[in-house]
Amino acid sequence: MFLKRHGENLLAELRARLPERLPRKLGVAVSGGGDSVALMHLLHQVAQNEEITLFVATVDHGLRPGAAQEAVTVSRPAAALGLPHDILHWAGWDGAGNVQDEARKARYSLLAGWAQQRGIEAIALGHTADDQAETLLMRLGRSSGVTGLSGMSASRQREGVTLLRPMLGITRKDLRTYLTGIGATWVEDPSNQDPRFDRIKAREAVSGLKPLGIDALSLSRVADNLAQAHAALGVFAQESAGKVAQ
Repeated sequence: MFLKRHGENLLAELRARLPERLPRKLGVAVSGGGDSVALMHLLHQVAQNEEITLFVATVDHGLRPGAAQEAVTVSRPAAALGLPHDILHWAGWDGAGNVQDEARKARYSLLAGWAQQRGIEAIALGHTADDQAETLLMRLGRSSGVTGLSGMSASRQREGVTLLRPMLGITRKDLRTYLTGIGATWVEDPSNQDPRFDRIKAREAVSGLKPLGIDALSLSRVADNLAQAHAALGVFAQESAGKVAQ
């Protein structure tokens, strides 16, 4: 009963952060990690309930020996759900710049191109409350203002495609509880344990804040509040400009 109710709560939280009317074709980016695999399973339920066609894509960055096999691994659960799955390959990187930043930009570009070819209007991404909390802490370190501290947006446009992040109010822990309950498996990316990366340092910092009653979910809610403040400031600025401009 608990697992059933847990899954229903996650589904309700996810659906509340999606647009009221979803496009007939919806993409989902699945790396094979727990977050994106859970997103695929939850969106499959949404797709069935709302008669949406769901498409799955995995980006193989080619940065680790096991990356290609991990991408292929996603095909099995996608096929079990009756979902088409494509693997997108990143090639041509010259080794210059920040590897995580370059990989992120390439990933979004590949996904946008895939969506345009498939006629897909929107792609759901597996960012969680934990990712939002880590982003908030990293931007605090850069002395960001309201805009930066609003964190990752729930929806944004990129190359003509809408990117959706419907799990910013859900923690990794809750997603893994859900996956375990439905008997699903996932792959852990070893780079998620690499302390050289700022995001991993931020992850450790979030864990250290628990004695103060601060966790990923509370930090994610702070980002939500600041996003609302940012939007209100934008409306106020526009109204003020309208009063003085001709």
